[in-house]
Amino acid sequence: MGIAAVAITPRMSLLVVDDEQCVRQLCAQVAVQSGMKVTVAATAQEAMDILDNSNVDILITDLRLGESNGPDLIDRVHRLYGDVAVIALSGCGRVDSAISAARLGAVDYLTKPFRIAELRYRLQRAALSIDLQNENRVLREQVRTDLGFGGLIGLAPKMQSVYKITHKVSQHEYPVLILGETGTGKEMIARSIHSSGPRKKAVFVPVDCSSLVSTLIETELFGYVRGAFTGAVQSKRGLLEAANGGTLFLDEIGDMPIALQSKLLRALQEQEVKPVGSTERRQINVRIIAATNRNLENEIRAGTFRQDLYFRLNVVQVNLPPLRERKSDIPLLVTFFLEKFSGMHGSTPTISEEAMGVLIAYDWPGNVRELENCIERALALGSGSVVEIGDLPSTLVNSRSGHMPAHDEILPLAELERRAIVNILRHTQDKIAAARMLGIGKTTLYRKLKAYNMRATADS
Repeated sequence: MGIAAVAITPRMSLLVVDDEQCVRQLCAQVAVQSGMKVTVAATAQEAMDILDNSNVDILITDLRLGESNGPDLIDRVHRLYGDVAVIALSGCGRVDSAISAARLGAVDYLTKPFRIAELRYRLQRAALSIDLQNENRVLREQVRTDLGFGGLIGLAPKMQSVYKITHKVSQHEYPVLILGETGTGKEMIARSIHSSGPRKKAVFVPVDCSSLVSTLIETELFGYVRGAFTGAVQSKRGLLEAANGGTLFLDEIGDMPIALQSKLLRALQEQEVKPVGSTERRQINVRIIAATNRNLENEIRAGTFRQDLYFRLNVVQVNLPPLRERKSDIPLLVTFFLEKFSGMHGSTPTISEEAMGVLIAYDWPGNVRELENCIERALALGSGSVVEIGDLPSTLVNSRSGHMPAHDEILPLAELERRAIVNILRHTQDKIAAARMLGIGKTTLYRKLKAYNMRATADS
């Protein structure tokens, strides 16, 4: 039968439905030896009564149940109890019977008379399918719930450290400096700190310092009064004043012109602003969260960033890790993005293990933002309900990161999968962690390790 030994989850429950007592007894005996809890029924009605009143994981049913209708039972179970894995039994080996059972929702098909080893194999395969479904359900549920802080997604140890710091600082009003590469989610961290803190009912004002025109950034931040300059036909509040009572998020603070940094520092220290063209100072009460992808200590040494402003902003520092340093979170993020974009493309799609391996092997210089764009693109251009390697950008598939094939190297999917598994195991040295990073269940990983074992040790 060629299946790796799979331990059936303890107390997994089986319902055997057959009008022949000997078949019921044989199935029950094999299942009990495998550690399963077994219930038997002779008719479809008995089976439905059991299903209505107890938990059943796997159902084995004959397609011919005397006066009962086996196909009708499969159809009802599939509609009412979609999580139950159904194995159909038939006294004939006709292909159309197997196809009919599959269309009704059966996951497997067994022809009478069958061997004990064959039945055990079918039960193991059904149990494996249920384990994978359960793990996938848990993964999706984790994505739907608050995995970390403020809806952020990630279970990696580095992200756990981020959550602890941000949760603690959100309860106070200290200035926060968020450091991280482009696309790591710095603004999301800032919004989470604001929405979890004492100012959560007040305004959150984001300012992208890198996008503001240098000649206008002062008026944008501090505002101006009527007649302050040509074209100032009426007074306008600045962003610092607009954020009064709430939080001002200064994104890419490292790009702010040094000439303006001293004015910002004074405004933060004195908690007051003076609009351009005005002699009057206005009091403000603003919490400041700043972020940058630059090394501000290097900028200070280069003379492009004020040291006193750095100390003012850097009361609490949050360092966001790049995606390449928390690859175990990629399956979670992929699942989240698949669900996020499923509303645009119909039912929630899935991703093949081979494609997931490619995503994990890639180093993601654009971080989470690049991954999100990749998944959205794959769904927009893909033609099926499963994201395959061919749906991914060629830059990922052809990347040498993670020992992926070169442009002129064509490899079968099985070899791509093997390379991804070997690469992750080298990185983690832990099969459980590797399975999580690959986005598959541990039982699936063990099965694949057995299939690739000789070649993996020989080639790697």
